Amino acid sequence: MRTVFGSWKYIFKNLWFVLPFSVVPAVFMALSLDYDRISVVVRGFFTGAPQAGFLDFFHAWSFFRFDSVLGVIYSAIAVVGIIFFMAALIAFVEKHMRLGKRTLSGVGAQFFNALPSAAFVTLAYLVFYEIWAVVLSAVLYVISQVDIVAVVYVLYIAAVLLFLFVLVYLATVLYLWLPCKLMTGFRFFEAFLYSYRLMVERRWKLVLSFAISAAAMLVVIGVSVFLPDPAFHVIGAALFLLLFPNFCVRMEVVYFEGDKLDREDELHSYRRY
Repeated sequence: MRTVFGSWKYIFKNLWFVLPFSVVPAVFMALSLDYDRISVVVRGFFTGAPQAGFLDFFHAWSFFRFDSVLGVIYSAIAVVGIIFFMAALIAFVEKHMRLGKRTLSGVGAQFFNALPSAAFVTLAYLVFYEIWAVVLSAVLYVISQVDIVAVVYVLYIAAVLLFLFVLVYLATVLYLWLPCKLMTGFRFFEAFLYSYRLMVERRWKLVLSFAISAAAMLVVIGVSVFLPDPAFHVIGAALFLLLFPNFCVRMEVVYFEGDKLDREDELHSYRRY
């Protein structure tokens, strides 16, 4: 179960070293959530009026917030924050797992090595996710036009589950590319082929791990929309404070497991006893 829960074990064991990398991305990811549009969709679903417009669905699912200039700024800062702090966190965790040292010395050089790759991974995932959000929103809008409410609910749930499965399944394709490229120094395509080969053997475990995180996120956000706007964003920030490092740390945990590399952070802990 290391593939599914190994990242959580690492995070809670090294919580105070990991969380500082997560604060900025978590806060601005939470501020990028469109409370009003999410409320329209979720409250309508739970109050027996699941009909909504295409833009309501899209703004509810989209990573970007378009309701105001400030919302656009929040989303832009979130993207930049994800890129920079993903690179920094990956550099820190890689050094810790490879050398067993939780220090910042030497992390800077690897950070600059990781930054272009982290930018590519982040932007690739964002483009894919936004396309996914557009298609899902169009499907949900068409479903919402059905006159029989019971049918709408059944089709809603089926569509969301199917699209979430597609999302988490395809998210595994590029998932190990970043740590593989940093650890091996391979070029883009060689790193992709090698990381893909490592991932195939544990794809379904990764899908399960992604699915658990996605389910937790949807439940927490869905429940939070029944609270006032400030509470909604505070809870969102707390949620992303854990999910962001989990996404990054899991890359390293799964890569070390797949490439059968010794984890010096674990060996160092054993030696102390």
